[in-house]
Amino acid sequence: MQKREQSFGIQMLSVQPDTKPKGCAGCNRKIKDRYLLKALDKYWHEDCLKCACCDCRLGEVGSTLYTKANLILCRRDYLRLFGVTGNCAACSKLIPAFEMVMRAKDNVYHLDCFACQLCNQRFCVGDKFFLKNNMILCQTDYEEGLMKDGYAPQVR
Repeated sequence: MQKREQSFGIQMLSVQPDTKPKGCAGCNRKIKDRYLLKALDKYWHEDCLKCACCDCRLGEVGSTLYTKANLILCRRDYLRLFGVTGNCAACSKLIPAFEMVMRAKDNVYHLDCFACQLCNQRFCVGDKFFLKNNMILCQTDYEEGLMKDGYAPQVR
């Protein structure tokens, strides 16, 4: 049976002065700091809850950590090590699992490759794009193609 990955929340808690100090799951010392982290049903110094790969402080990079193969990881390293990779629909090169992508139907693209495949115009947030015959087109090239095909789009 294969172990599945799990993501867990990280809580930052204020240490109450009248409570008994809790032991840190990372270093086994008492936590006397003003704040502590609670994750995996254990308590941690802020400096002790770190990614096993990049050593980043997990309380600073987000509110989630990932565990797999007895490792505690940040999201980026979890995806780098265990995430699914794929190929860009435009350039066919590998897209690492941690990289931001653009999607159009079943196609996935590098951010830099997400452009009109006729005129190479890059799209900005909010720009319209069209997917015709599995090609990404800007509005101008899409409408010109429709005109050549004998169909004029209605302007509203």
